[in-house]
Amino acid sequence: MEANKQTHAFKTEVRQLLNLIVNSLYSNQEIFLRELISNASDAIDKLRFKSQTEPEILGDDGEFKIKIRPDGIAQTLEISDNGIGMSYDDVMENIGTIAKSGTAGFMEMLKQAQATDSLTPELIGQFGVGFYSAFMVAEKIVLTTRAAGVPKEQAVRWESSGDGTFSIEQTEKAQRGTTITLHLKKREKEDPDYTDQWQIRRIVKQHSDYVAYPIVMDVEKEVPIPDNEILKDKDGKPLGETKRRVIEEETLNSRKAIWTQPKEEVTEKEHEEFYKHLAHDWNPPLTRLHFKLEGTTEYHALLYIPSKAPFDLFQPDRKHGIQLYCKRVFIMDDCKELIPEYLRFVKGVVDAPDLNLNVSREILQQDRLVMNIRNNLIKKVLDLLKDMPAEQYETFYNQFGPVLKEGIHTDASKRDKIASLVRYKTTRSEDKWISLDEYIQRMQPDQKEIYYITGDNLTTLINSPLLEKLKDKQYEVLLMADPVDEWVVQSLTEYDGKSLKSAEKGDLELDKTDEAGKEEFNALFGFVKSQLDSKIKEVKASARLKESVACLTGEDYDMSAYMEKLLKAAGQKQPEVKRVLELNMAHPVMNKIKTLYENDRDNVALKDYCQLLYDLAVIAEGGKLENPARFSRLVGEVMTQAIA
Repeated sequence: MEANKQTHAFKTEVRQLLNLIVNSLYSNQEIFLRELISNASDAIDKLRFKSQTEPEILGDDGEFKIKIRPDGIAQTLEISDNGIGMSYDDVMENIGTIAKSGTAGFMEMLKQAQATDSLTPELIGQFGVGFYSAFMVAEKIVLTTRAAGVPKEQAVRWESSGDGTFSIEQTEKAQRGTTITLHLKKREKEDPDYTDQWQIRRIVKQHSDYVAYPIVMDVEKEVPIPDNEILKDKDGKPLGETKRRVIEEETLNSRKAIWTQPKEEVTEKEHEEFYKHLAHDWNPPLTRLHFKLEGTTEYHALLYIPSKAPFDLFQPDRKHGIQLYCKRVFIMDDCKELIPEYLRFVKGVVDAPDLNLNVSREILQQDRLVMNIRNNLIKKVLDLLKDMPAEQYETFYNQFGPVLKEGIHTDASKRDKIASLVRYKTTRSEDKWISLDEYIQRMQPDQKEIYYITGDNLTTLINSPLLEKLKDKQYEVLLMADPVDEWVVQSLTEYDGKSLKSAEKGDLELDKTDEAGKEEFNALFGFVKSQLDSKIKEVKASARLKESVACLTGEDYDMSAYMEKLLKAAGQKQPEVKRVLELNMAHPVMNKIKTLYENDRDNVALKDYCQLLYDLAVIAEGGKLENPARFSRLVGEVMTQAIA
């Protein structure tokens, strides 16, 4: 077999990543055993599911188990399973590549976590690198695996010392499944001995007691010798030993599928440990739902809401957190059919005994039972959020609010219910989230609409000139500072009978306009527009401004400035939308510009002042100037004249 052995080098960034995993990522080394046991359990899950439609794949080995073999003399620890196993290509893809969901992305997350001193094991489950945690305790790892249904000669052996290379070759293996042998590092006196049976029992009980398959270990025990096998003297007294030492297989875990247990019988500790296994999250969950639905549709569900958002929450290829079982037979993880995208933060298990095991993913989407479960889960999760204590809900919303708001745009049937759950900072509540219901209760007697403004910075929004007259009239404005809010307001045009109105677009109709008075500015407005014709479509007197001199607005159905910015950042080219330049004709600057225009229309400074008005409006909304140097020069000149 040596002839087909191949040695491969890890990429430079992968070697750096492996070093981080080994030396920085875990504060608790013993977690490596939980990770390897979880991988073994997953492998058995996959085979067990496959055997429902291909029973012959099990052969004569239908008793699933995970076996641990410590060897204190050789200082090795072996973890083996009789699950689905891996082919050569599987090993190259799953073991030969670290962080399949993106090495570069994982490295970036580690850097950010280090920078904030928040490096935690929760990163592991998100990037698929749990196997490599074994290098914390092992100087060499040997993995031997044989895929189910293939001859013993087609097994694969993978080996690495974590030094930047790994070797892979074909070999023989009598039993299907995977065996991982850890050649343990030389330990210091104070280090735990991972070949000690007591230590192994403790770690398995603490971290893997919930695994559905027996985790077994051979132990030496004293057992009584049957009475008829004992030599005795004439008085019946034993002439030799009455006990003998034998090797027995001991099961280390209780194997409780806690989602099938009555919820009052499951302890907080069991929930916490199961959640860690399920979510690969070191933090305890924020809250949970544990119920059994009986009737026409029967199923168990155990759902958790995390206390912290994972790093990859907004990555398109991230997995959902719901696992689907049928009579404790694993069907699939990442079950998008059971939970919508806007609830993708939910982790848990659904066990539906009446599910068709032959169902494919495509049919699953149309399965009536699955759709019934989905609707019930959505309702129960939204009800759980609605009934959360205020402080707990604020913790949740700080982590998952932007995700929940996606549902307003994507789930029309639940739009109002989700809208009742969203929270916003406002011009009267900068430090506290308020609901739309609270906003309506606080509306002024003459106020007919819910006002909002979108952008990416709360400070910029709350100080926007667009809000000056609204603030003056004591009208509260929602500060929508999440990118998803641009899609929210496209779908949520009204709430509880009140229309939502952008402070940036259309006529706010805050004051009655003196049409006759407007005419005296028409000539000046025409001149300003002629100077800025490539940038604006109209100049008009502002009903929004009170203290500022200028602002940019849009028509009711125009794209907002923030939406335009988001689309450009996403590489989506949009037709240039010209804005409306609104001027505060009560501002002293405008009176002076008007006087200058009427007395000396050929004054070259007028063109500069037009440009300055536009630039001031751009800066006020947090935009970028096309020509900052020109703006700086003009401001300098104006300051010089003012000081003189």
